[in-house]
Amino acid sequence: LNPSSSRNPIGLPNFFQTPDFSRLIPIKLSQQQHQQQQQYRPIACRSTVSQDQATLSSARDSGNVNGNVNVNAESVAVPSSPISYDSPPADHTNGSSFSEFPQPLSGNSSFSPRKFGPLTEVSAEDYDLAVAERAVQLSCRLTQRVQDQLRRAEDVARSKKDKSFVTVADWGVQAVVSWVLKQAYPDEAISMVAEEDTKELTGQAGVAVLQRLVQTVNECLAEAALVGIPPPEAPLTAVQVLQAISRGGSEGGAEGRHWVLDPVDGTLGFVRDDQYAVALALLQDGQLTVGALGCPNFPVRSGWLRHPHRFHRLTAKYFPPTKWHKGFVLKAKRGGGAWMESLVEIGRDGGALRAVPVPVRVSPVRDAALATFCEPVEKANSNQSFTAELADTLGISKEPLRVYSMAKYAAIARGDAEIFMKFAHGSYKEKIWDHAAGVIIVEEAGGVVTDAGGNPLDFSKGRFLLGLDRGIMATNGADMHDQLLSTVDASWSASRL
Repeated sequence: LNPSSSRNPIGLPNFFQTPDFSRLIPIKLSQQQHQQQQQYRPIACRSTVSQDQATLSSARDSGNVNGNVNVNAESVAVPSSPISYDSPPADHTNGSSFSEFPQPLSGNSSFSPRKFGPLTEVSAEDYDLAVAERAVQLSCRLTQRVQDQLRRAEDVARSKKDKSFVTVADWGVQAVVSWVLKQAYPDEAISMVAEEDTKELTGQAGVAVLQRLVQTVNECLAEAALVGIPPPEAPLTAVQVLQAISRGGSEGGAEGRHWVLDPVDGTLGFVRDDQYAVALALLQDGQLTVGALGCPNFPVRSGWLRHPHRFHRLTAKYFPPTKWHKGFVLKAKRGGGAWMESLVEIGRDGGALRAVPVPVRVSPVRDAALATFCEPVEKANSNQSFTAELADTLGISKEPLRVYSMAKYAAIARGDAEIFMKFAHGSYKEKIWDHAAGVIIVEEAGGVVTDAGGNPLDFSKGRFLLGLDRGIMATNGADMHDQLLSTVDASWSASRL
């Protein structure tokens, strides 16, 4: 990082661009601040949790953070007590003084050896959820690898006929999930309703992409033991990969078991090195029974979701966290609540490392004026002028939280936001894979999801959510939902007078 450079390719905040690190010292202290300044102590690289003292001493002596940014350790002042992350760091780009430098991101749980046991040891009652979680965990490792390649320009995104993006990760995750399902249910005819097909992988034009895809899938499946599934005895061939992807062509319906998959929800966010999700749910006779939602870039600390992931990644690079700080799988079973699991990591011994799972619950906020509402980033995906009008009517003063992908459902389930609204333009038809996993997770976390008329979403009518009344809304409970429904009705009628 060259702070003095005039280039700012990833939109770093000003305090990361300036070479004048004296700006990090508290200035213009009030009398009260002078009395409190003894609480501050200089540290070169401080986390909100205890760190290796030898590392701290080395950094303090050399004035070097990770060997990348030279900082005089004695010139950086931070509070001796942890800083709360219940809200995003203040905006320091307006030239005003400030007394706290944003601290390293860290969660509340440490990683420890926690292996996934074999699926044969899972009870029949929990089997479907265990399969969904493991499929998503393994898939997230593939997406992280591909996103790193995109960041280093080792791979590129491609455009489909509908002008949406597709990457090797989209096809790769669909192949991996399909393979896992077949291993878990060897005697069952797998019905999978998924987004991708193989049309662009066939013919001469698709040869190079297919070769890269097969390599990516096999690299991922070689790590299947991390999630308690034996890896394939031999690498999958191109034909086998294409067959696995093609299982996603089911039409779903109101009868039988249907797995609903969005391999990379929010591909635009994925390509832009931001939020995306791997979403898998199970429909049984038209009803959602299980859901797993992998969000590899989602920060564990509340409030940091407002910042682009590239800022989080850079912060973690120069101020390395020592505990679980980002990335998780939310999982839910009908009647069993919602839980958050860390993404599986590889330990030094090659074994699996995971943090202790924690239950998630929606926010307790009941006053709509105090709510945070989230919506899609792109204006083309939702009527943002109408949602802005709704927010104004409800008295919401906070800026909307605009997030790529089904991570918006994760924000509601975890309590990072209270309202999610999406009002698609024109005749756009919502696909079931864009909502299935998120809906059951929000509901099991205590939230409510309906269309704008208050009707539950119907996943039993095939690949699309047919019969939607205007839009989709998710909230943190019945009280908030009732306020939102009445406001939508009034605003909708007024906007059409």
